[in-house]
Amino acid sequence: MSIEKEKDLWRDTPIRYLGYANECGEAFRPLMPRFVRPSYAVAFGYVLGDTGSKTLKSKEAKNEDTEVAKTALDCFVWQTLASVMIPGLVINRVTSTSAQIMNTNVKLLSSLPSPLKRFGPTMIGLMTIPLIIHPIDNGVTWFMDNTARKWW
Repeated sequence: MSIEKEKDLWRDTPIRYLGYANECGEAFRPLMPRFVRPSYAVAFGYVLGDTGSKTLKSKEAKNEDTEVAKTALDCFVWQTLASVMIPGLVINRVTSTSAQIMNTNVKLLSSLPSPLKRFGPTMIGLMTIPLIIHPIDNGVTWFMDNTARKWW
């Protein structure tokens, strides 16, 4: 007999994609720089929503206040690292580096069509997002399991 794990609204449904809003913002930075800050607001809103949800569930389970605080801190730190900071930095660097490479004077690249030079870095950034999600999530989980979660 298998025990079904409860579905996590914030991590197991399409709501999870709100946490990646800032990666889209970073990918679109070369085209629409004004989109970046609001994308971080959406991503941090997601982080706070998941943190609040996990904290409330812990409190409703009648956990001690210290356990509730640990739950809140764990969720907030994990989500901030895995959904905002690390992937935002990765996509920022991928997009920026792509733009620099496409705009070099290397003969092969200088002959690229202008629309490709303009939209290419954003397309590369967007295509990178699905490739980094699980490795970053797993890396942050490993990191926290081997550091902060041992101290809490």
